[in-house]
Amino acid sequence: MSKGKIVGFIHSGITVKNLEEALEFYIDTLGLELLSTQVASSDYIFDIVEIPGLKEIKIAFVQIPGGHVFEILEYVGVDTYPGNARSCDYGTGHICLRVANLDELFIELKSKGVTFKSKKVAVITAGANKGAKAVYMLDPDGYIIELMEKGS
Repeated sequence: MSKGKIVGFIHSGITVKNLEEALEFYIDTLGLELLSTQVASSDYIFDIVEIPGLKEIKIAFVQIPGGHVFEILEYVGVDTYPGNARSCDYGTGHICLRVANLDELFIELKSKGVTFKSKKVAVITAGANKGAKAVYMLDPDGYIIELMEKGS
């Protein structure tokens, strides 16, 4: 009998207040590709999440260029609350998207009303990503998204 082990990565996900608003941001503003949507209300989903009173979960799967699948979930029928965590608080997460021409994208997204934690594009001067550029921005629910342009 073989031991269980981790053999790969399937997807990452975040919970949002309103799936339609989140998709407008991730698809229309950031240009990611919508793969599928579904409404989960089967018994198995309730067994996985164990949230009393949950009616359903609205789910969308989004493709990030390069192959990563990103799951966006809206829980329906229960009270939900914002995380409002700082990037330094444990339990907080972020995704990092690789971009081309971060300086121009930063200006474009700011003009579209996207909120940034970073006041400017930072040049990474040490460590594994030395020579890259990066910023932190927020999605409509306050989830942190790092945009990074790899150095040469």
